[in-house]
Amino acid sequence: MFKNIEELIIEAKKTPALKLAVAAAGDEIVLKSVKKADEEGIIKPILIGDKKKINFVLDDLNYDFKGELISTNSKQESAQKCIELIAKRKADFPMKGYLTTKLILQALLNKEYGLRKDKLLSLVTMMYLEKKEKIIFMTDAGMNINPDLSDKKEIIINAVEMAQAVGIKKPKVAALAAIEKINPAMPCTLDAANLAKMADRGQILKAEVDGPLAFDNAISIEAAKHKGINSSVAGKADILLVPDIEAGNILYKALVFYAGLPAASLVLGAKVPLVLTSRADSFQTKFNSIVLGKMVTRGYKNLEKDL
Repeated sequence: MFKNIEELIIEAKKTPALKLAVAAAGDEIVLKSVKKADEEGIIKPILIGDKKKINFVLDDLNYDFKGELISTNSKQESAQKCIELIAKRKADFPMKGYLTTKLILQALLNKEYGLRKDKLLSLVTMMYLEKKEKIIFMTDAGMNINPDLSDKKEIIINAVEMAQAVGIKKPKVAALAAIEKINPAMPCTLDAANLAKMADRGQILKAEVDGPLAFDNAISIEAAKHKGINSSVAGKADILLVPDIEAGNILYKALVFYAGLPAASLVLGAKVPLVLTSRADSFQTKFNSIVLGKMVTRGYKNLEKDL
């Protein structure tokens, strides 16, 4: 189990480089993160997009790029080419560059490429809580707007996959709400309680789930004790399930942009993880996401070998 993101980066350097296909790669922050991952032997990048723009940024960054550069005429074509490379096994995992999330997801979900699974796609974010010296995961802050109970179950399963990829065998999942008690006027508390019971009955495997739990009680043992909450998850959560995209997006931006927490994000639910960050995310967040993408991709490949 990795204690922090730095340990994850060290491990990623030890393993053979994987091929990363970058759609619409002509962006300074995107290529800066790719350059670092390339120079540290973590990936072998394939850059896709406007060749002139990409070369301009490469020169600006003094990036002696020796990989493959594929020229396309539009961002839509870049997204399609990126996913096509994955489908043909010419690349291992994709990254969203400077284009809309809609375009890359449309390509990823295109049945022609065969990467779609009978699963819900969701965004899972890994963060490092320095005060707690702990890696924690949050989901879903960027894709599913108002997930229902069935959706939340799938979102948990995706997050559990990521947690296991970094060494947490049976993660503790806190279904977040504003309060710790069930209140019919607050539907997310009902969902949280149902998810906890579903885990008890074996409908959610390889995880402990409890809820509803407020944010403080999910991450602070002291807060949980003060409120008299007796739970194996309270204060020890590995995964935070947010009730909807509004709560998740606000929490993510508060923790990353205001509190300065290191972070990394992937879309899970397809046959390969997709490195997907906000266009406003920092170079470090994008680099961390590439590292995490490599580790999760390796986990998927190891599972394939075991089948």
